[in-house]
Amino acid sequence: MIIPMTVPYIAPEASHRYALDLVRQVDRDRFLAALFAPEPARRGLLALLAFDHELARTRTVTREPMLARIRLEWWREAVAEAVGNGQPRAQPIVESLSEISRRHGLTADQLTALIDAREEEVDGPLDVVKAGRALADLQLGVLGVGDTASRDAARAVGAAWLMGAGPERAALLAKARACRREVDLAVLPILLPALNLGRAMSPWRTPIAYWWAVRRGRY
Repeated sequence: MIIPMTVPYIAPEASHRYALDLVRQVDRDRFLAALFAPEPARRGLLALLAFDHELARTRTVTREPMLARIRLEWWREAVAEAVGNGQPRAQPIVESLSEISRRHGLTADQLTALIDAREEEVDGPLDVVKAGRALADLQLGVLGVGDTASRDAARAVGAAWLMGAGPERAALLAKARACRREVDLAVLPILLPALNLGRAMSPWRTPIAYWWAVRRGRY
């Protein structure tokens, strides 16, 4: 059986810039962390964070459940186009997502898992473990990392990021840090935000702390 190859796609530079500017504005800590990834993985992480932001924004865009589901269905159709072989719809985040999905082999199922996790917020509280895991798995795909320790650490940090301060978040951070000696250092750009969960840092200190943590291979 012949497996069809995905046709590469190059997004307009303006679309990647849009994703970068959006994440820098709405998610500064994770934006700064993503900058420590080499290109093209850096571009991929920023596209995923922009995608996640748009999904999370659904709950603020409309309070009507039906309209929220229609919006999320639009994104399901968009990601199906993004990973396909045709031209994706002309929306900056979709275009950026399409390039990085085809480059790194992200699947429609992986992208839809994040949409499904966010849809639970339409009627009730967000399942932070499910949502954090879905985004972490996409990020690991962009970084090309698949070992167990790195996956466990990334999923734990992803869930902790969505959780308020308390013993459950502390337990997740402890789980992530227990993997320090085993994680692939390539995954640090998605683990660095854990530093801001353990103790709040001032805006000027965060990039310095991230830089020093990368030098030491810590998070």
